[in-house]
Amino acid sequence: MNKKLQIVVITGMSGSGMTVAIQSFEDMGYFTIDNMPPALISRFVDLLTTDNSMIEKFAIVIRTREFFEQLQQVVIELSDNKSVDFKLLFLDTTDEELVARYKETRRSHPLSTDGRTMDGILRERVMLDPLKNFSQNVIDTSHLTPRQLRAEIQKDFASLDDAPAFRIELLSFGYKYGLPLDADLVFDVRFTPNPHYVPELREKNGTDSDVYDYVMNSGLSESFYENLRKLVMPLIPAYEKEGKSILTIAFGCTGGQHRSVAFAERLYKELSAGDVKVNISHRDKDKRKETVNRS
Repeated sequence: MNKKLQIVVITGMSGSGMTVAIQSFEDMGYFTIDNMPPALISRFVDLLTTDNSMIEKFAIVIRTREFFEQLQQVVIELSDNKSVDFKLLFLDTTDEELVARYKETRRSHPLSTDGRTMDGILRERVMLDPLKNFSQNVIDTSHLTPRQLRAEIQKDFASLDDAPAFRIELLSFGYKYGLPLDADLVFDVRFTPNPHYVPELREKNGTDSDVYDYVMNSGLSESFYENLRKLVMPLIPAYEKEGKSILTIAFGCTGGQHRSVAFAERLYKELSAGDVKVNISHRDKDKRKETVNRS
């Protein structure tokens, strides 16, 4: 391996946001492991530092309290290892905020099974104090939302290539086959002119120019599309700013063959001219043809 193996070990106070943290590293392209026993980390590093390894960076969360003493020794070993680029990320939160979070989730602190939540928090602080003092990357999550925590982690650990790219997925579908479960915005275009009732267009679909023109060369379709633009265009940067990685916009018609396909194609052409990555798929475009072939 030409580059040093990048290793980030994530630990901290229970309830401080370690789940959000490991998800953030996964979004940045890291190979991630949740709660690997520290005794296995050195063996895993040996495997990843061979010439055959395809993994260049990985992040590990250590959240089990029984592992903390082992972790201190592993952290020292990784810091002295010249073949890796090692960082320890410690997530901290005020006692007051931790108590509030445990009350909100109605869970008990893992170290307070026989006492108050505050007892467990104080006990954990003593156990974690050596690791916190060792870490040069400490993030206080007391007043951070999950989105803000992700932003902090990306600021400290991501290169330009690591940051998850925002993209738009455009989808056409037929209502007769069910709504797409992953759609964020759904537009029903069944009120527009239907090529199904034009014999020479019935077997074609919205990617064919004559079908596309038939749907779009209508004052109703044009008015709808212009209003759609005014609604969608300001939303795109707002979704991206909020930290959403994928925005799925779906268009539906009766069978998903003509009108929904045409509108998805039109928006795709317009969005493709911009800076945002856009993909398009037509879920039910060929369903009718498949049904005819089977019968």
